[in-house]
Parts: sequence; structure tokens; C-alpha cells
Amino acid sequence: MPHIIAEYSANLEDLLDVAGLVADLHQAAIDSAVAELVGIRTRAVRREHFRVADGDPANGFVHIVARLRVGRSEDQRKKLGQLLFDAADKRLTPVYPAHPIGLTVEIHEIDHLTFRRNTLREKAQNAA
Repeated sequence: MPHIIAEYSANLEDLLDVAGLVADLHQAAIDSAVAELVGIRTRAVRREHFRVADGDPANGFVHIVARLRVGRSEDQRKKLGQLLFDAADKRLTPVYPAHPIGLTVEIHEIDHLTFRRNTLREKAQNAA
């Protein structure tokens, strides 16, 4: 963990480099030092059906959720959130003039039971 999920309105794809956004968010998570590299996963999801504010078709959104297991301090969570926000805001700079955008970042702590297997850790250990 963390898992970083960026949802974005489909109308932004004309100007938004989605692969670049994913790369920027992933690097921000790495830079935050809240988790081992092998635990970080970042993805983007295009939302076809949306309505923002007054319904103007130019309006768009980017909503980023970082899901982490319980155990990080408030300062660590704030640092992650700010780094994610700053990375997205910078990536959206060329998009803002054409699209009024709602940008949000949420940090969610996962305190329920999860099941997982991570062979990426094994790969990293074998490469060392």
C-alpha cells in the first residue's frame, strides 16, 4: 500500500496526458516515503458519464484517492496528500484554460481485513 486511484472526466483527455498523470502521482507516492516501493500501485480511471457544477460540458474533474493501511501518522498522510495534490495540479496546468476543473485528493485509511499476495517483493529481493 498505498493504492493511488485517479478518476477523471472523459472530457479532459483532449489535453490531459493521463499516462503522465499516473507517472507523476506514482513518483509523488514514492517521494512521500509512506511505503515501500513494491507496495505502491497507481492507476487512472476515465469516467464517461459525469456532470460537474452547472452542467457545462467543458467542466471536468480529477478526483484522487490514496488508500493506505492504518498506521501512518497524520503528518505522513498530510505529506502524501499534498505531494499528490501538487503533482496533479502541475500536470493539469495546461488543461485549466480550456476546462474548469474540480481537483480533489482524499487519503483513506483501510482498517478492515484485506487479503493480498505480493510477488513484487520476491522479485525485488531476488534482483538484489
